[in-house]
Amino acid sequence: MKKYGKKYVEASKSIEKNKLYDVKEAIKLAKETSTTKFDSTIEVVFKLNVDPKKADQQLRGSLVLPNGTGKTKKVLVVAKGEAAEAAKKAGADYVGDTDMIDKIQNENWFDFDIIVATPEMMPVLGKLGRILGPKGLMPNPKTGTVTTDTAKAVEDIKKGMVEYKTDTFGNIHSIIGKVSFDEKALLENITYTYKVIEKAKPQTVKGTYIQNISVSTTMGPGIKIDKNSFDN
Repeated sequence: MKKYGKKYVEASKSIEKNKLYDVKEAIKLAKETSTTKFDSTIEVVFKLNVDPKKADQQLRGSLVLPNGTGKTKKVLVVAKGEAAEAAKKAGADYVGDTDMIDKIQNENWFDFDIIVATPEMMPVLGKLGRILGPKGLMPNPKTGTVTTDTAKAVEDIKKGMVEYKTDTFGNIHSIIGKVSFDEKALLENITYTYKVIEKAKPQTVKGTYIQNISVSTTMGPGIKIDKNSFDN
């Protein structure tokens, strides 16, 4: 049986286990029950009625939070020519082509959070699949990280782009900000995320698509949300 720390147990007392909270109330509670000394990340989890074993029910994509994530990501862009120049102007932290690929392979260099690549560079970058794949760093067209428009990709990431995908249990975990964010900013972020996930419903899904929604802070207790409160 999993044991929880004193702070977690104390914070849990403020939350009714089986209650579905209004989204505004849930955000307020999440901020109040944060148990860490540092500025915790707030995460939302969607339990979906999907079968991840079916290719057409594997959700994957990206979204740009209206108020950002509270964290600035270091971006590596693997591109040549105009696409490389555009990435530099857009504020990419590192830009290169085969030299960057060699650096990763030969020096085990990972001083970045996300990779953007042009389609022409993917065959070369794909050779590092065994290294990048397990780290979740391989660019993907579905998340907007394989693109000819490198400038837009960099700008979106810097604004607060987050990637999402269903895990093996049909859940989607997504960041909506930090505890230091005001409630309005967090509400806008979680509402936008909800709408994106709602629109991503596969056509083959029958019955209730979004089954449960909960929000929590790093090391904090989960708070269940009434999905109908997003319509208010």
